[in-house]
Amino acid sequence: MFNRHLCGAIEALLFASGQPLLPERIAGILDIHNDHVQTLINDMISSMADEKRGLTIVEVAGGYQLCTKPLLFPIVSKLADIQDNRLSTAALETLAIVAFKQPVTRQEIESIRGVNADRVIATLLDRLLIKEMGRKEAVGRPILYGTTNEFLQCFGLKSLDDLPTIASLLPTSPAG
Repeated sequence: MFNRHLCGAIEALLFASGQPLLPERIAGILDIHNDHVQTLINDMISSMADEKRGLTIVEVAGGYQLCTKPLLFPIVSKLADIQDNRLSTAALETLAIVAFKQPVTRQEIESIRGVNADRVIATLLDRLLIKEMGRKEAVGRPILYGTTNEFLQCFGLKSLDDLPTIASLLPTSPAG
């Protein structure tokens, strides 16, 4: 087939995307006809099935995605067990401040924690646990931060209303 040399390019596009790619999008990037994309992908799927490879191409959501083969799930699932996704104490403290005081600025977080929060905020933003909510109507118009749906999912909360009250977290003094 005259376009066989494009299989590597298609594989690279599917890998780099991480999301399903529509055949039309692949055809547009490679400047080939949609039918050729379909033929090439079908050839690639057959080739990957015959070989002792860990990847395959699946059709999903109207497009194609590069995925690990289902029979390798037991091995790939061990990777999830190994990865350490825990948050540092500083990140948990900052996340608690954002959750209970949102919307809150970096300066307000730093005032409560007593240390610079730039790195911790960047980490929480990268992990999609907090997001920028806008800007405060104050000098310098600082960024306001709040929690995300990923935060709710991570901590098993239906909504922010499920957070405990601050009073319930404070130690009680003994009667006397």
